[in-house]
Amino acid sequence: MSLRIQNLNKAFNGQPALRHIDLTVGPADFVCLLGPSGCGKTTLLRIVAGLLDADSGHITLDGRDLAAIPARARGFGLVFQSYSLFTHMTVAENIGYGLRIRKTPADQVQRRIAELLQVVRLPGFAERYPDQLSGGQQQRVAIARALAVDPALLLLDEPLSALDARVRAELRHELREVQQRLRIPTLMVTHDQEEAMSMADTIVCMNDGRIEQAGSPRALYLQPQTRFVADFMGHSNLLDAEAARLLLPSQAPAPQAQPGLALCVRPEQLRLEPARDAAGRVLAVSFLGSIQRIRIEWRGRTLLAQTTGGLALHAGDRVHVQLDDTAAPAWVPAPSTGVPDRAGAGA
Repeated sequence: MSLRIQNLNKAFNGQPALRHIDLTVGPADFVCLLGPSGCGKTTLLRIVAGLLDADSGHITLDGRDLAAIPARARGFGLVFQSYSLFTHMTVAENIGYGLRIRKTPADQVQRRIAELLQVVRLPGFAERYPDQLSGGQQQRVAIARALAVDPALLLLDEPLSALDARVRAELRHELREVQQRLRIPTLMVTHDQEEAMSMADTIVCMNDGRIEQAGSPRALYLQPQTRFVADFMGHSNLLDAEAARLLLPSQAPAPQAQPGLALCVRPEQLRLEPARDAAGRVLAVSFLGSIQRIRIEWRGRTLLAQTTGGLALHAGDRVHVQLDDTAAPAWVPAPSTGVPDRAGAGA
């Protein structure tokens, strides 16, 4: 199955929510819609699901126009942030609900329930009720229910955001593993860039109803095409031409050859060397175990660097700031605020 979205537009009370969206989800692709609240990602997912109508544009699944097909007839699996389980039904009854309303024979329903309990690692939980499960277990049941009907497309609306950090990390891996094994094309909404990078084949970074950039996690992180993507995909240092000239090796393209652009340097692309007479001064250190993030004043600018946790630095220490030999920083449109450079943080 291949989903294709062409020139999709949507407005609410005259305010554009989606602007000229073009996107393809290929067979077995895992695509994440990533962006801040209000960027249009959930609106796009709901239109694909058939829960909202677009104002204009086309959505097709293997060439079949979805406009005239109601949500219940599209054959999609949906999983929401709130688990939306039927509290009066057991785990088995929740998983088999979609099959029963399709009048699937009882023996087939039972076999499918047993299969999916194994897939989501909940064997032995068939007779429990939702209030007897943890949040992570409830979300596993919601995922199994969505998979029960062999969906043509799996739609996930921030399915892990209500879980604590450890459970969320475990379910990321398990959900991706299930999707790869079953080879179901999947479209997921998230505002968590780490979640998107760890799960997606393709990330669609959205802002103000538009697609800013779409590509692999590596491409969006290392080769951002806009300032928004550079900031939202992790942390970034955006440097003006003068700072870039000081930091770039002599063989790199001259900053003068990049009019209207700023150099996007990721924190881990900076190398620090303690020295008493160095131009950099450590402002703060955030120790995170195996890594640490260090905020530095350097030639009138504030930079963010990332090093291993083993490098002992403290506020007030002087450091040389250099670009790592293997780094290939990207050029993005320069800030329009009049501020020459900054150390940014992704949401």
